[in-house]
Amino acid sequence: MPANNRPVILPADPAAIARAAGLLRNGGLVAVPTETVYGLAARADSPDAVASIYRAKGRPDFNPLIVHVASPDAARCLARFDDRAEALAAAFWPGPLTLVLPRRDEADLAPAVTAGLPTVALRCPAHPVMQALLEAAGLPLAAPSANRSGAISPTTADHVAASLGKKVDLVLDGGPTARGLESTIVACRPDGWEVLRPGPITEAEIAAILGTCLDAATGDGAIEAPGQLASHYAPGKPVRLGAAVAEGDEYLIGFGPVAGDATLSASGDLAEAAARLYAVLHLAAAASQPRIAVAPIPERGIGSAINDRLRRAAA
Repeated sequence: MPANNRPVILPADPAAIARAAGLLRNGGLVAVPTETVYGLAARADSPDAVASIYRAKGRPDFNPLIVHVASPDAARCLARFDDRAEALAAAFWPGPLTLVLPRRDEADLAPAVTAGLPTVALRCPAHPVMQALLEAAGLPLAAPSANRSGAISPTTADHVAASLGKKVDLVLDGGPTARGLESTIVACRPDGWEVLRPGPITEAEIAAILGTCLDAATGDGAIEAPGQLASHYAPGKPVRLGAAVAEGDEYLIGFGPVAGDATLSASGDLAEAAARLYAVLHLAAAASQPRIAVAPIPERGIGSAINDRLRRAAA
């Protein structure tokens, strides 16, 4: 990246967090680590600040944003919680779970945050840097992934810089993210619940609290949450899934016994594979080979979330 297009990147110490909070209060954009991926944060109550997220990412305006809050109490000011939402928040917040809930009429949110929907997507993140930033800013923060819309999600500050450049005012560098996959998104419906995006918290873990999920989607087909577009997380090259060996012009992403040019997990550990997925996709995107092949990933536990991202990357 040309030096004149590189954003300001600072270690996420208290001074940098205070600077970031000031930028956010004044309507700026700050990239910040969470336990999942780096987010592109703006104050969620400002139409101009939220519009700057869409401009920076090139994001379609029908795609709603997740609002990050410091606590469940802050979330209850923005959405109506029923017993199911309370149970999930008690079990998984702070953490990588987003709840899609009915928005309160009095919620102070920019209209673009919810993309015209009667619901709002809320998350209380666990990462200490994001928690500190929320406390310092004193505001709910809209924060999708800090990358160009549809491209590979960022798990390091350098990924953010390469994707967005100076479109972001400041990047807080908290090192590589731990989970590596975006949060699980759950919608609480009048007649049940539904996973809108698989993630680090599995459907089985949610079902252990709420019981069986809905058999099929009951929405009207509208995009209700991030990550639902058919093509997403794209590395800019054709992607072939379920590959045991690479063809001559392919960069092979391995898993378990399939070694590859880089591996998600040599031991076949799905949690390690999830944490490494986007970093390895970034390596594959930068490689000389014009195509990418990916070894088979088991469709169990967090493997279903990994395969969800890979199918969208290949679409």
